[in-house]
Amino acid sequence: MEDVEKIEGGKDKDPKPPKTYEIKVNSRPKTVTEKKQSYRDIARLAYPDADFEKFLYTIVYLKGEGGKEGDLVEGETVNVKDGMVFNVRRSDKS
Repeated sequence: MEDVEKIEGGKDKDPKPPKTYEIKVNSRPKTVTEKKQSYRDIARLAYPDADFEKFLYTIVYLKGEGGKEGDLVEGETVNVKDGMVFNVRRSDKS
């Protein structure tokens, strides 16, 4: 037996919408739905055409959980929170 409530018309009652997080990437407001964001996720928010073969991305974050700040590097993830700030720079690999 399912624990889904039904409303009139037999439709499932919508569960809570997914939590969203309002962050800033290169001074632009962005909304993400996953708390855990990777280096590549953040790079793609800054540069939708991100090419990880041709470019390096330097990512610095501020206003993280507990006031954390630091660098995000390839292979790492960070838990985001509302108001978190990311600065992303792209440079050629050489």
